[in-house]
Amino acid sequence: MSERAERSERRAGSRQQRSDRLDQPQEQRASLLPPIAFSQEAFGVLSEKFARFMGTAQFLIGMTVFVVLWVGWNVLAPSSLIFDQYPFIFLTLMLSLQASYAAPLILLAQNRQADRDRVALEQDRARDERNLADTEFLTREVASLRLALREQATRDFVRSELRSLLEELEDRALIRGADENASDQV
Repeated sequence: MSERAERSERRAGSRQQRSDRLDQPQEQRASLLPPIAFSQEAFGVLSEKFARFMGTAQFLIGMTVFVVLWVGWNVLAPSSLIFDQYPFIFLTLMLSLQASYAAPLILLAQNRQADRDRVALEQDRARDERNLADTEFLTREVASLRLALREQATRDFVRSELRSLLEELEDRALIRGADENASDQV
């Protein structure tokens, strides 16, 4: 076998080893930096605090004072003390850097809030479903009680029935008494 054929066979063999298992990820290369371990929850809490702070008047006033001092120093100071030689390019860079970190942190805080809102919405739905089931059950119970009460005699119904029976008995007694009186007179 020629040397050329051996090299191509080795290349094909190494390619075959790499592509044998497409369903498995390749091994990770060793990193020069040690792995940084941080808590997702702690980072999320920190980002929420930062996002809340950026929305305060204190931050806006502080940022305004910072920019005014920067511009004032670089406009009014002698040329030997000016640190932003070009028309505020370094200031623009600083503000862009601050914005590039602020935007993802604010988005992370919004995502966490959206997750909390989603969980709260699911809990509200579950509570509403339980309340609806309880309300439907109570409605059925009240309806069955109304039906049961219609079948039972109420106090007013019993009194009216007793009155009518008493009147009927009195009428019978009067008729008997009248019949007895009529038979006595004959």
